[in-house]
Amino acid sequence: MKFRIDRDALADAVAWTARTLPVRPPVPVLAGMHIEAGDRLKLSAFDYEVSAQVSTDIETEEPGTGLVSGRLLAEICRSLPPHPVEVTTDGAKVMLRCGSAKFTLLTMPVEDYPTLPEMPPAAGAVGSDEFAAAVAQVAIAAGRDDTIPMLTGVRVEIEGETVTLASTDRYRLAVRELHWKPERPDFSAVALVPAKTLADTAKSLTSGAEVSIALGGQGSAGEGMIGFAGGGRRTTSRLLDGDFVKYRSLLPSEYAGLAEVHTGQFIEAVKRVSLVAERNTPVRLSFSQGQVVLEAGTGDEAQAVEALEATLEGEDIDIAFNPGFLLDGLAAIGSDTARLSFTTPTKPAVLTGKPPQDGENPNYRYLIMPVRLTG
Repeated sequence: MKFRIDRDALADAVAWTARTLPVRPPVPVLAGMHIEAGDRLKLSAFDYEVSAQVSTDIETEEPGTGLVSGRLLAEICRSLPPHPVEVTTDGAKVMLRCGSAKFTLLTMPVEDYPTLPEMPPAAGAVGSDEFAAAVAQVAIAAGRDDTIPMLTGVRVEIEGETVTLASTDRYRLAVRELHWKPERPDFSAVALVPAKTLADTAKSLTSGAEVSIALGGQGSAGEGMIGFAGGGRRTTSRLLDGDFVKYRSLLPSEYAGLAEVHTGQFIEAVKRVSLVAERNTPVRLSFSQGQVVLEAGTGDEAQAVEALEATLEGEDIDIAFNPGFLLDGLAAIGSDTARLSFTTPTKPAVLTGKPPQDGENPNYRYLIMPVRLTG
């Protein structure tokens, strides 16, 4: 194997592929990055759950394959000087030359490396930036407790031209709807994708204009898998098993009150007031006509109070939230105005941005459980 490649192109491709390398590989070869030089360079990584493959342009003198330590290759490529890179194999070694720098890496047996899973059939495409933003909005509410795998996922529902993403950790629920271009107008599917994998993948595929989403149906190639491709990169992930909560029934159909606050000022005030909130203690919000008063701390501890301008439709209400969960939602709504819709102080509230036009449904909803106020 012998090829030349631009230094930045190699570093970018290696860094992207290395994201998938397992921290503690069950077998040594899974710590390797598979290199295949032909018409183009293909770099692959796989941990039996997630696969990643990128292809990029090279000048090939001799086609060939190799398998080297992925993390070491990533560290080397990150530190190379700004010169073209020449990669060659010599027996059981791979050599990189870049300017006056030269590295020699030992190879692993290529024949022991597992075959990457097939990409499921393409289901449709969505704008890469919008997809990354939507996934980020939803992934924040996914659980992190691996003993309940179902809650660590994002539910992806596809119905015609609408994709709905949802996740919950039982204390909050995030739902985002977006439009996409399906391969078939009547296409429908449901998948539960690990939230961390989905968030990392969506963020890393914004180099292309669109992301192609591939989903396998029962009995088809790639059953139990989901695939994403864009900008010369493709990744697959195993889907999670288990029935996701029936989240639509959790979203209130009508509200007793609605408040609006400037998002940036709200975020800063919550951060300030929550400085005195001991671990797991809430921030209390008292909404009345024209203002909201934020409070944290109790009589025996440090206390903080701050008032902000707010509009309120409905009766005055006192409600309390975990400040971290509230800040996550405020950061995700993507609007200058935060709209909080309530039913009662003990029932979930829904946080949204202000829709562009009155009467429109917001495409992002963040439902948050209040903390019961005592006394």
